[in-house]
Amino acid sequence: MSESRTARTYNQNHVPRPHTPGRRRVSIYVSWSYPAEAGRNPAELDNRFSTMTEVRRVSWPAYEDPRWSDPLRFQQGIAGVLELFFWGWAPFQRFVEETTGHPVPVYQRVDQAGFRTVLDERVLADTDTLLVFGLDHMVTGQEAEPGEIEALRDFLAREGTCLVLGPHHDVGASDDLAVRDAEYHHHGDPLVPRQQRFARYVRGLMWGLGVPVENRYGLRPAVREAGKIAPLSADRDLDAKGWLNGVTTFNFHMHLPHYAVTSDGPDVVHVLGRQPIDLSRPPHPFTEAGNTEFNMFLWMPPAGDRAGDVLLADSTIFSSLFGGDESLRAFWRNIATVK
Repeated sequence: MSESRTARTYNQNHVPRPHTPGRRRVSIYVSWSYPAEAGRNPAELDNRFSTMTEVRRVSWPAYEDPRWSDPLRFQQGIAGVLELFFWGWAPFQRFVEETTGHPVPVYQRVDQAGFRTVLDERVLADTDTLLVFGLDHMVTGQEAEPGEIEALRDFLAREGTCLVLGPHHDVGASDDLAVRDAEYHHHGDPLVPRQQRFARYVRGLMWGLGVPVENRYGLRPAVREAGKIAPLSADRDLDAKGWLNGVTTFNFHMHLPHYAVTSDGPDVVHVLGRQPIDLSRPPHPFTEAGNTEFNMFLWMPPAGDRAGDVLLADSTIFSSLFGGDESLRAFWRNIATVK
């Protein structure tokens, strides 16, 4: 992760980007309340992000450089980990700006200073592709408002728009503690608690927009070599727009959600990419049911009054924290340039 090439600014409003034919305007919306996440009690075992101190201990010595470990330079509580997300998204933002000529703003539902931004015309008017990262812990109570759902319907009624929904994992949904423990040992990440349920906000958007998908579990993807995720099982015959052109793999993350399709309707949702599961890991209820892959990348083509596309893709795919190669950059390019 490199330092910014220019001086950083903060505490100012977004400058709207003019429509430019052939150059998409991409925006990111993070569904969390930063204060609610950063203010979670570290003594609580479940449903919170790690502190930076915990990350340093588990990942030692990866974050022992003073820029991460010096408390006078970097926050050591939960807030420090939230800031790592922003570091991780910066390469995607730079890549898209270099590709499209437009900067990529990052909005937060509630930011560090307590400013609340709902999804309305302030966000949507100068956006062609909107990525909504569902990183709000359910316990923080982030709810999609009716006005936001209506605003997104209007957004998707515009020709050429694209909505990328990224609800994160849902670990430990069962009340059975033995099942929670089995899930934990399957994914094997010591920084993820036995229960970590995300994306109340994005689930509300999906329900309101009629997206028949639900984020479930946190599954360990198979690897082809150390730290390299196994190739996707891609259904390229269904990929009429070329979302996966030049894409064979995403990036490795220890626990990824299964995007379960909850409708039997034909052609409503196309599962374009399935990820093989690491079956050498301890069993998980999902694998014990006979599953060897999980749904990783989904597409809802335009239908009815909806002229825009809807995609399902986890936020980790857009973060450099979890690695990346030319295949991942090809995916980013497709997202930024799709016709």
